[in-house]
Parts: sequence; C-alpha cells; structure tokens
Amino acid sequence: MSAVSHGTAEPLTPAALEIDCEQVTGEIVDALRRIVSRELRRQGAVVALSGGIDSSVTAALCVRAFGPTRSLALLMPEADSDERTLSLSRAVAGALGMEAVHEDITPILQAAGCYTKRDDAVRELIPELGEGWRWKIALPSVVGSDSYRLFTLVAQAPDVRTVEVRLPAKNYLAVVAATNSKQRVRKMIEYYHADRLNYAVAGTPNRLEYDQGFFVKGGDGAADVKPIAHLYKTQVYRLAEYLELPEAVLRLQPTTDTYSLAQSQEEFYFSLPLEKLDLCLYAHNHGLPAESVAGAVGLSVEDVGRIFRDIEQKRRATRYLHLPALLVEPVTEVPVTEQLSADS
Repeated sequence: MSAVSHGTAEPLTPAALEIDCEQVTGEIVDALRRIVSRELRRQGAVVALSGGIDSSVTAALCVRAFGPTRSLALLMPEADSDERTLSLSRAVAGALGMEAVHEDITPILQAAGCYTKRDDAVRELIPELGEGWRWKIALPSVVGSDSYRLFTLVAQAPDVRTVEVRLPAKNYLAVVAATNSKQRVRKMIEYYHADRLNYAVAGTPNRLEYDQGFFVKGGDGAADVKPIAHLYKTQVYRLAEYLELPEAVLRLQPTTDTYSLAQSQEEFYFSLPLEKLDLCLYAHNHGLPAESVAGAVGLSVEDVGRIFRDIEQKRRATRYLHLPALLVEPVTEVPVTEQLSADS
C-alpha cells in the first residue's frame, strides 16, 4: 500500500499519494478479517461514526469486512457538536446499511463537570463570557515565521462581536483536560457495545492524526484495530470516493467538532491545509529535501523546512500518547506486541 516512489532529484507532485483504491480496499478488508476474527477472536466491529471522512471510510471498510449486520455505528453527539453531525452520520450508516445507535453524551459530560470546568478556565480570561457565547482555540500558521507559536482563545459574543486573547499554558491545559472527557466518554460507550456484542473497536485516525499525535490517550486514541492509520488524508478521500460515500461527506471540511465555534483541524493543530501537509509529511518520511516539495505545495523552501521541523516537534511532544502503560519490571510471561496495543 505504498505510494509511488520518487528520486531525490525529482520534484514531488500529488501523484506521489496516488493509490489503487480497489487493491488497498481489498488489503484492508483482508487484514480486518484476520485481525478481528483470528487475532482478537471477535465477531464484528464497532465504529464511532461522526459523519466525517475518516470515520465514514472506516465504517465502510468494516461493512465490507464483516457485513452490515456485524458492523455497529455509534452516533454520539454532545452539546457543542455541529448541527450537521447527527444527520451526516445517520446518512452514512443508512447508505451502508448498518445499525446505528444514537447516544447523546451531553448528560454524562454535564455530570462529570466537563462544561463547567472548561468554562471556568475560559472565564478567567473573558469574564463576560456567558449564555450565547461561542468560542474555540486556535494556533497560528507554521509558515512565514520561526517565532514561538502560542494558542489564542477566540470567542464570539451573541452580538457577533469577537474577542481574541492569548491562551496561557495553565488555562490551555485546563480547557484541554476538560474537553478530552468528550473523547474518553465516547470510548467508554464504544467498549460497552463492543463487550456486549463481542465486537472489536475500530479506531478512525488517518496517518496525519496518528503520526502527529492528534488524538486523546484513552479516548479516540484507544482501539483494537486502526484500519486507516497508514493512509494519508488525501488517500482517505480517494477511498471515500471509491467506496461511494454520500457526497455531503466528501465535501465536508475536517473539523475538531469539539468547541462551540466552528473550527478546522488546520487552525487548531496542523497549521497547514491537510493536502499540503500530506505531501510534506510524505517527503519528510521518504528523506526528500525541502526543495523537492516546495513547488508542489506552493511554499518557499524555508517554509517547508519549518514544516519538517514542526513534524518532528509534534512527534517528540506526543510520543507518550503512543506508549502503552510502562512496567517497572517486564512481565515476560505476558508478551504484548505493539500491533495489538490498544493505545499504539
């Protein structure tokens, strides 16, 4: 399932990420059957279906592997979810013929204090924040500057007035700690249904998310199998077209769907359009120089160098997310491979 190879002297083009969708689909389906049935000894798969491209492709692959009657879609919106989330996820489940279980996780999050703790951290910076306000956090672009990038809190008042303030580390950590509960509650529900049905939990990260640590440990980072973690985002879109997913899903811009104000994955974490980051990550993974990809992504060689450094920095910062629980002393009688580690 590797992409087209390139020599170092040859400029990189989007063709590097071309795949044979029929072949790749067949390989993933075969691997899913082998991993779930033989290695995990489970009878099907549970997928948290948000209506986004990654979860939709993962669901479609599970249906091909196990059939619609042994593939369960879980629809788990909450108070801050985009209003399209539920309708899109229902449309995907319907198109695939899967059973869909709708569980609104808002009451659980309220009981756990997720919204209160999060809003308290925000209100320290914007005291007037109250009913009707919407907000998000954003990170400046990685291109154009070598200066240290800091998160900004962007809030919109009911009268559409916008307030932007720098987000100090203490408040940032408090917001993230609270909102990570959303992913962890969803995972708890996924494993409830997986245990109930003797199914495996299928994780939904693509290669960008998996490589760059864009997931919550014990939340969306936890799974029994991750069918598309080796695929670049561009390749996931190609598979979505091949698998004939609803057009609305193909047109949807990837979002975090975590904060009340609309927020793209680019502005929250990746700091670059995903199709450009795909090519930069591919080039970096294959040891290609910045000069080989600069033209393809429309950036200077210096900016591509900044992106390469940001890729490495994110890998270092999020390494712990990939680690299983570390033992003080090895328990050699219970070997655990990385491939079967739930948080790998």
